[in-house]
Amino acid sequence: MSRDAFGRDGRDPDESDFGDGGPGDGRDPSDLTPEELLAMLGGAPFDATLDPELAALEAQFAADDDETAPVLLSEREAEQRRIRDETDWAAEADRAYEELLERVGEAQPEPRLHATRRACELLGDVHETFGMIHITGTNGKTSTARIAEALAGAAGSRTGLLSSPHLVRVTERIRIGGAPISDERFAVNWDDIRPIVELVDAELERAGEPRLTFFEALTVLGFACFTDAGVEVGVVEVGMGGEWDSTNVADADVAVFTPIALDHVDRLGATVAEIARTKAGIIKPGCAVVTAEQRPEALAELRRAAELRGAELRVEGDDFGVLSDRLAVGGRLVELRGIAGPHEAAGLRLIGEHQARNAALALAAVESFYGEPLTDDEVAAGLAAARSPGRLEVIGTEPTVVVDAAHNPHGADRLAAAVREAFAFDELVLVLGVLADKEVAGIAEVLAPLASRIIATASSSSRAIPAWELSERLREVLGDETADAKGLQSVDEARDAFDLARAEAVALAREGVSTGVLITGSITLIGEAVAAAEADGWRAAPGGAAPLEIGAGPGLAGAAHPDPAHPDPAHPDPARPDPEEDRA
Repeated sequence: MSRDAFGRDGRDPDESDFGDGGPGDGRDPSDLTPEELLAMLGGAPFDATLDPELAALEAQFAADDDETAPVLLSEREAEQRRIRDETDWAAEADRAYEELLERVGEAQPEPRLHATRRACELLGDVHETFGMIHITGTNGKTSTARIAEALAGAAGSRTGLLSSPHLVRVTERIRIGGAPISDERFAVNWDDIRPIVELVDAELERAGEPRLTFFEALTVLGFACFTDAGVEVGVVEVGMGGEWDSTNVADADVAVFTPIALDHVDRLGATVAEIARTKAGIIKPGCAVVTAEQRPEALAELRRAAELRGAELRVEGDDFGVLSDRLAVGGRLVELRGIAGPHEAAGLRLIGEHQARNAALALAAVESFYGEPLTDDEVAAGLAAARSPGRLEVIGTEPTVVVDAAHNPHGADRLAAAVREAFAFDELVLVLGVLADKEVAGIAEVLAPLASRIIATASSSSRAIPAWELSERLREVLGDETADAKGLQSVDEARDAFDLARAEAVALAREGVSTGVLITGSITLIGEAVAAAEADGWRAAPGGAAPLEIGAGPGLAGAAHPDPAHPDPAHPDPARPDPEEDRA
């Protein structure tokens, strides 16, 4: 019998204490606990063990999706299929996103775990249905997560990825089997969990606490989507910090640390050691721990946390790393040492020396998860499949336009090194947009020397520094002479700034001179650049399937074969690519 007919305790509701639509003890239905309401409804929506009939029906729908399978639908099922096929799922996903955006944004996280855990538990413990690789750090989290997802997929596992923020469309944040979740599953799963989310909201408000934030609700949704899709390996990127981040309700099999630096000092701590201590909160008893090279004070905190929790720590350089790294057209040729030894050299379609190190970290994480090394073929397939949109991504040609998510001095330093290595720009127009809580001086000091022209602008984020103010702050950092020499100017609207930068790059071009545009400073800015490129018709054509050319000189990598991975252009959401982005 289905859960629609029986409660979780197996009793027929008609024979229970609930008569005439209300509880037998005289309580108002609004006073019922979430557990009692779930019992009346037949159980948590993601607890598959409660509803074998529903599981059978879902299996039938899966068979129906196979065109070679016989179609045996009742009239009711046929009507459901018709409604499903005629629904505008893109619009439904947009509606779900709008509902999520009504919650407190990501820049104001609640330092708590109980609220997210409560929702996950009421949904049938959706945070416990998959193995997890949990990734935190200051820079490189998303690229490392993307590579780890690709490697686990190449090893034969069904993967899920929960990362933030997104560039253009919110469905980028939740990936299933190596691709963004479909609009349909995003919308349907949100509708499934929304009643439970609202129940938890009500509990929190009665206790005098804020309701679930955007990121808390999104975490619950991501875990529900993993459960719905039967994910075996979930790669989960921390939103901010680690210890009290909502993703930390799940117990990781592997805790991963990218380089830790100063960022979000108002919330995570004023020193690298304090920030590392907060991030070390994702280390769970008995899990494996892998870390990139760290500053001594950060590594000391990670060692201490691992020892306290009986977790084995593996450190880049000592236990795994990059054996060789060669520049190539379209990426790099890397030879990595995993947890058990070296692997054959393989192509990586990501630009920048730091991506080779991200790949080594991701490989160590995946091999630690499985407890055994991947084969050379699996490593080659995973690295070849890895993409990281918005990270040194070529989104336009004639002139070449590169976007990157660098939003702090550490990220800017990596970006500058990669641009010098991979591109031979004689003239570069820098478009910079920075959020209010970021270190403008540190970013400008690193990136300004690359630029022939500098354009200050602002994304649509409510946290963006206005273009005129950013221009003034850049002038203070650079000095009047340098600012004037580089033609520093402000452009209020980001889209106008992109057009001006492309025009200036063309104007600077002459015989034998290589020109380009670099757009960076915040995720929202580059998301708007990608959307503008799509809408205005200057988005670079996909070229990532071309073979890597090993040993290419500077200036070729990325330009000849731009990264094809980018959000679905069919339904861009340029107005708000992210509610409040740039988390670490």
